[in-house]
Amino acid sequence: MEFLDNTRAWLAYLWAPVSTWLLRPDGAGHKFLLMAVAIILFVVVMGLILLMVDRGRRLPTWVVTLAFVGPAVAFLGFGLVYPAVRTIYASFFNRNGQEFIGLDNYVRAFTQSEFQIVLRNTALWVILVPLVATLIGLVYAVVVDRTRFERVAKTLVFLPMSISMVGAGIIWRFMYEFRQEGATQTGLLNQVLVWLGLQPKQFLMDTPENTFFLIAVMVWIQAGFAMTILAAAIRAIPDDIVEAARLDGLTGIRMFRYITVPSIRPALVVVLTTIAMATLKVFDIVRTMTAGNYQTSVVANEFYTQSFRARDAGFGASLAVILFILVIPIVIYNVRQMRLAEEIR
Repeated sequence: MEFLDNTRAWLAYLWAPVSTWLLRPDGAGHKFLLMAVAIILFVVVMGLILLMVDRGRRLPTWVVTLAFVGPAVAFLGFGLVYPAVRTIYASFFNRNGQEFIGLDNYVRAFTQSEFQIVLRNTALWVILVPLVATLIGLVYAVVVDRTRFERVAKTLVFLPMSISMVGAGIIWRFMYEFRQEGATQTGLLNQVLVWLGLQPKQFLMDTPENTFFLIAVMVWIQAGFAMTILAAAIRAIPDDIVEAARLDGLTGIRMFRYITVPSIRPALVVVLTTIAMATLKVFDIVRTMTAGNYQTSVVANEFYTQSFRARDAGFGASLAVILFILVIPIVIYNVRQMRLAEEIR
């Protein structure tokens, strides 16, 4: 026993500086060095595994499968499953993780008025952004399809997709900028109001309409994505179907209703669910434009605020779990619709 205790003590003594070097980098150079070491280790390990599989032609099938799938499963478990389990576990404890409080954090999230506003805002985002962005993208795709300036028109709508969420938030914050009445307006929208003889408006401070002005930014970004996917789906509609519909007398809105929309239904589902998932996780726009003030916060922003600003780890973890639960039905619906589309084909 004494030998084992001495061995453990020596191992702990030797591991202490190594763990400190690995887990507590003290500068940018140290971090880059750790990154380089991790990449080299990954390449070496994967190379050895592939070499063993290539040379061991008589190895059992399960060994080959484990060699190829094992690393991916290990990374998923370490980078996704373990953090998810730890987050769920932490959501049942108090702010410093020392006291088990059960479902108190979840009760707080659904009963306190300030967090009810957060949930209300999140619901508005998830309902309005996918519907409005998809509608705008669909109408635009139909209107400019096969027109003379189609490429230019589609490029202009798609451009916001190339801008980061933070960049879009900063651009629109300047658009909504407010100055007192009588002062020179630096915000474009308020200057337009002044030109029209109206009073300037505090777009980002007046509740509850400020939430809708933030939603408009996300719609501006996602409409280009919706237009691109739906335009490709419209182009993929077989010409014989379109010609047959025209011979039956379908034109204009009736053609759109009975031919275009049913034909691109799988693409519509993909666009709606993809935008809905992106909207549930929206953080950058809210954080950049209002920091969640003036009753504009959403679940993703509140998770950051409670975890890293208020230092309430337990409540922040419960908000992360709520966000995860909200995403699950959308993912399940998307998978089912994709399977149905495959079966139809």
